[in-house]
Amino acid sequence: MTKLFYAAFVYMGLGVASGLFYREFTKANDFPDGQFTQLGLVHTHLLALGFIVLLIVLALEKLFGMSESKLFPWFFWTYNAGVVITSAMMVWHGSLTVLGQESTAMIAGIAGIGHILLTVGMVLLFLALRPGVLAQQAAKKAVPAGS
Repeated sequence: MTKLFYAAFVYMGLGVASGLFYREFTKANDFPDGQFTQLGLVHTHLLALGFIVLLIVLALEKLFGMSESKLFPWFFWTYNAGVVITSAMMVWHGSLTVLGQESTAMIAGIAGIGHILLTVGMVLLFLALRPGVLAQQAAKKAVPAGS
């Protein structure tokens, strides 16, 4: 549980810092207001996919004991790798846009790998969550009505 807590905290800090970076980097490079760059999306992605999702997983862990599943560490590391890779490619691509440079197919390919890891991580989350949900449902059925 502490890994989830600290990871969520780190993503909260990175999410806030990425918003600051976006604002200051675009100002410093005279990037036109309103023009699109992926830098503007990093803030939201880190806060939503990192901070909020991991806080929800922390609550689910408390309710269902998912960390007892052998799949839970696979979820944790795969999902976090996906968040980090996806966010890093957004920063790289967005920085190139602000600097007036072209992005490459390599950046898009690596970002795709990040998205694949996010997807695999989400599937692993549900597979790790399932036994706890089923066990809780079975325990409720085992208690006689009116007890």
